[in-house]
Amino acid sequence: QVQLVESGGGLVQAGGSLRLSCAASGRPFSVYIMAWFRQAPGKERDFVAAISRNGDRLDYADSVKGRFTISRDNTKNTVNLQMNSLKPEDTAVYYCAAKFGQTRVDITTQYGYWGLGTQVTVSS
Repeated sequence: QVQLVESGGGLVQAGGSLRLSCAASGRPFSVYIMAWFRQAPGKERDFVAAISRNGDRLDYADSVKGRFTISRDNTKNTVNLQMNSLKPEDTAVYYCAAKFGQTRVDITTQYGYWGLGTQVTVSS
């Protein structure tokens, strides 16, 4: 099992930046594929970004490519999401997720472990 705790959310103006962090505890962190998802009010939870176990593969949703960067530090058991050029449509609760298998990284049901989320609000 792994426990995930997100931090770093907040209120920012459009065009600004935020850095989200997810701290993991429990089983060795490096065995997990890690991802960020987000959920806006009244909408489904959507894929944002994923990173492979050793960080050599990165995947992004089209809506965040070129603006967001996912990274991980296996020595500190953390995964981060650097968000630049934020837009009001990026407003959502952002969730950290972890999984084992080499299945598709953009599907919520493939992830067995989730954090409680952190709110990101982008004002126009």
